[in-house]
Amino acid sequence: MKSKITDLKSALQPVKDGDTLMVGGFGLIGAPLSLIDELTKLEVKELTVVSNNVGEAGKGLGILLDQGKLKKAIGSYFTSNREVAKWYNAGKLELQLLPQGTLGEAIRAGGAGIGGFYTKTSVGTDLAKGKETKEIDGEEYVLEKALKSDVSIVRAHKADRLGNLVYYKTARNFNPMMATAGKYVVAEVDEIVEVGELNPEEIATQHIYVDKLVLTEQILTKEGVVQK
Repeated sequence: MKSKITDLKSALQPVKDGDTLMVGGFGLIGAPLSLIDELTKLEVKELTVVSNNVGEAGKGLGILLDQGKLKKAIGSYFTSNREVAKWYNAGKLELQLLPQGTLGEAIRAGGAGIGGFYTKTSVGTDLAKGKETKEIDGEEYVLEKALKSDVSIVRAHKADRLGNLVYYKTARNFNPMMATAGKYVVAEVDEIVEVGELNPEEIATQHIYVDKLVLTEQILTKEGVVQK
């Protein structure tokens, strides 16, 4: 079997203009910071990013925003980076705001081959405007379509050489779902071990979903993002 282990630059070669990217993380926790940093070096534009938030000002996905590489952001917590509002108000960024549970389920549905689902969340609010609704058992529901990506970049704690992934506590967040919903998936990890060394009960993402593995070069500390 051809090795999935590669370097950051090679791992992101398939990314092209106009792609939809799923990016793991909640704030900067569980975000693939090294892969995001490598994206800032690529000459790509018009990207649609599916992520809980657009990083923070000048950090993570916030750097891609500052570079003008994002066309649209789909997420649930944009206020972690106040620069998002400036770009939106200037007409330079499209936003699709989803309730956090809806965002997670839309990603899960995309990975499971489900076209969409009905939810009561957002009924009667601006978030439901223009969306199909349906009455079920006397109650109104909103149709939310599934989310999928051309490329998903995720962050895990450990991987074996096949690409099975283990996550670290809450840094797991959206990462496992995004790994199932991407056509091409790159996992950034702290450590790569031999096959058989991971506890099968701890594996949250199976190797069949992972195309490439890279070792992280940036970590998040109390002082901020630092080189490993």
